[in-house]
Amino acid sequence: MAVITISRGSFSHGKEIAETVAEKLGYECVAREILLEASQEFNISEIKLLHAIKDAPSILDRFVYGREKYIAYIQAALLKHLRKDNVIYHGFAGHFFVKDIAHVLKVRIIADLEDRVRLVVKREGISVKEAERYVKKLDEQRKKWSKALYGIDTADPSLYDLVIHVDKITVDEAAAIICHTVGLSHFQTTPQSRQAMDDLYLAAEVKATLIGLKPDIEVSAQDGYVTVKTSAPESQEIKLTEELKQIIERISGVKGVAITILPIMPYVRE
Repeated sequence: MAVITISRGSFSHGKEIAETVAEKLGYECVAREILLEASQEFNISEIKLLHAIKDAPSILDRFVYGREKYIAYIQAALLKHLRKDNVIYHGFAGHFFVKDIAHVLKVRIIADLEDRVRLVVKREGISVKEAERYVKKLDEQRKKWSKALYGIDTADPSLYDLVIHVDKITVDEAAAIICHTVGLSHFQTTPQSRQAMDDLYLAAEVKATLIGLKPDIEVSAQDGYVTVKTSAPESQEIKLTEELKQIIERISGVKGVAITILPIMPYVRE
């Protein structure tokens, strides 16, 4: 059992490859539904959130702690699926959230610009020049988005276990390579890697639950024990600690809670 994330540029056959792999392995295949689940929590329409991904992250500037909230909700929604194992996710920056989980095979699909342009021309019925501008614009927008949100360049090959150049290699051949690779012992789920995934999901769920109340909150988890750090005026420390503890203890899987409130010193005018 394992998990596969597929990152791809636009019009690079990533969707077809992901669906082919899922069919061959009998895996669940998820993508846009993650966006829908996150949009419901983020209280913003899926269409607006989809445009935010395509149009760069400026939409998040309209919200207080917009970046932090977006990441928290997307991460919780994605990890809810990935922790089940036997899942393939093709979508934006999925590998970012599970970079340290051993049983996740992180794949990048790339294709030549000329091939991508030809595909756009065929699908959209536009000129080669228009198609090339369109593809380059999408690439630049996605690069800005990943840099602004996650501080990464999704085209960096060091982020992946496997990079496949779809040129001479067909969709079926790329899928076969992925199926073979994910069957290697390195990517099989172990009790340790499963616990790491469960802890990652628990921390994400707790953060997504609390971030509306305390957007500056930091959450980690180990073996079901949750550690929370945030800040507040000293006069609110006791009340906030109790409020956070009550909320967290109601979340399934939490075995214990440790809360640290860093004091915010009142501003004194000289």
